[in-house]
Amino acid sequence: MNQNDPGQPADTPEQGAGLAEPGGGPAHEANPLAEALAAAEKERDALKDAVLRALAETDNVRKRANRQIEDARLYAVEKFARDLLNVSDNLTRAVDSVPEHSRGLMTEAVRTALEGVELTQKELVGVLARHGVTAIDAAPGSAFDPALHQAVTQIPSPHPSGSVAQLFQSGWRIGERTLRAAMVAVSAGPGGLQ
Repeated sequence: MNQNDPGQPADTPEQGAGLAEPGGGPAHEANPLAEALAAAEKERDALKDAVLRALAETDNVRKRANRQIEDARLYAVEKFARDLLNVSDNLTRAVDSVPEHSRGLMTEAVRTALEGVELTQKELVGVLARHGVTAIDAAPGSAFDPALHQAVTQIPSPHPSGSVAQLFQSGWRIGERTLRAAMVAVSAGPGGLQ
């Protein structure tokens, strides 16, 4: 429009308001800024979420690594400890093979040798315990646990049915793992006893 042309009406404020609509007036200039702000906030929120996820994942990796280090430390002696269990069993058998009533009849040298074997067996059990290897409770009358005990037979006994009646070979665990299950006889109850 030519403002100098007398045949044309001058722009009125209402017509000027029409120019501020989409297509290029002052109201349209605020929209790009609002859109840019919204996009920046959206990007900020996405980055914040990504950082939080990365921190959580880092924390999970750290916890997992610490758990693996602890397991490696605890279970590193597993094979060695399993090999030593036979030594402990043999020492226990040697001590148990001497009847209690014959101990008073022994010479001083034999009694000293027997005490040495007993002390060696106790020391071995203590060393194993310091490294997380502990004996499994398999005392007669204790509850039978298939994760810890291996049932060899079932016999009548004064103990409740389903409990441990007799221990044949001691069981051991390392940490929460069963290193060797205890070999036991399971009680059938007092039914067959006279």
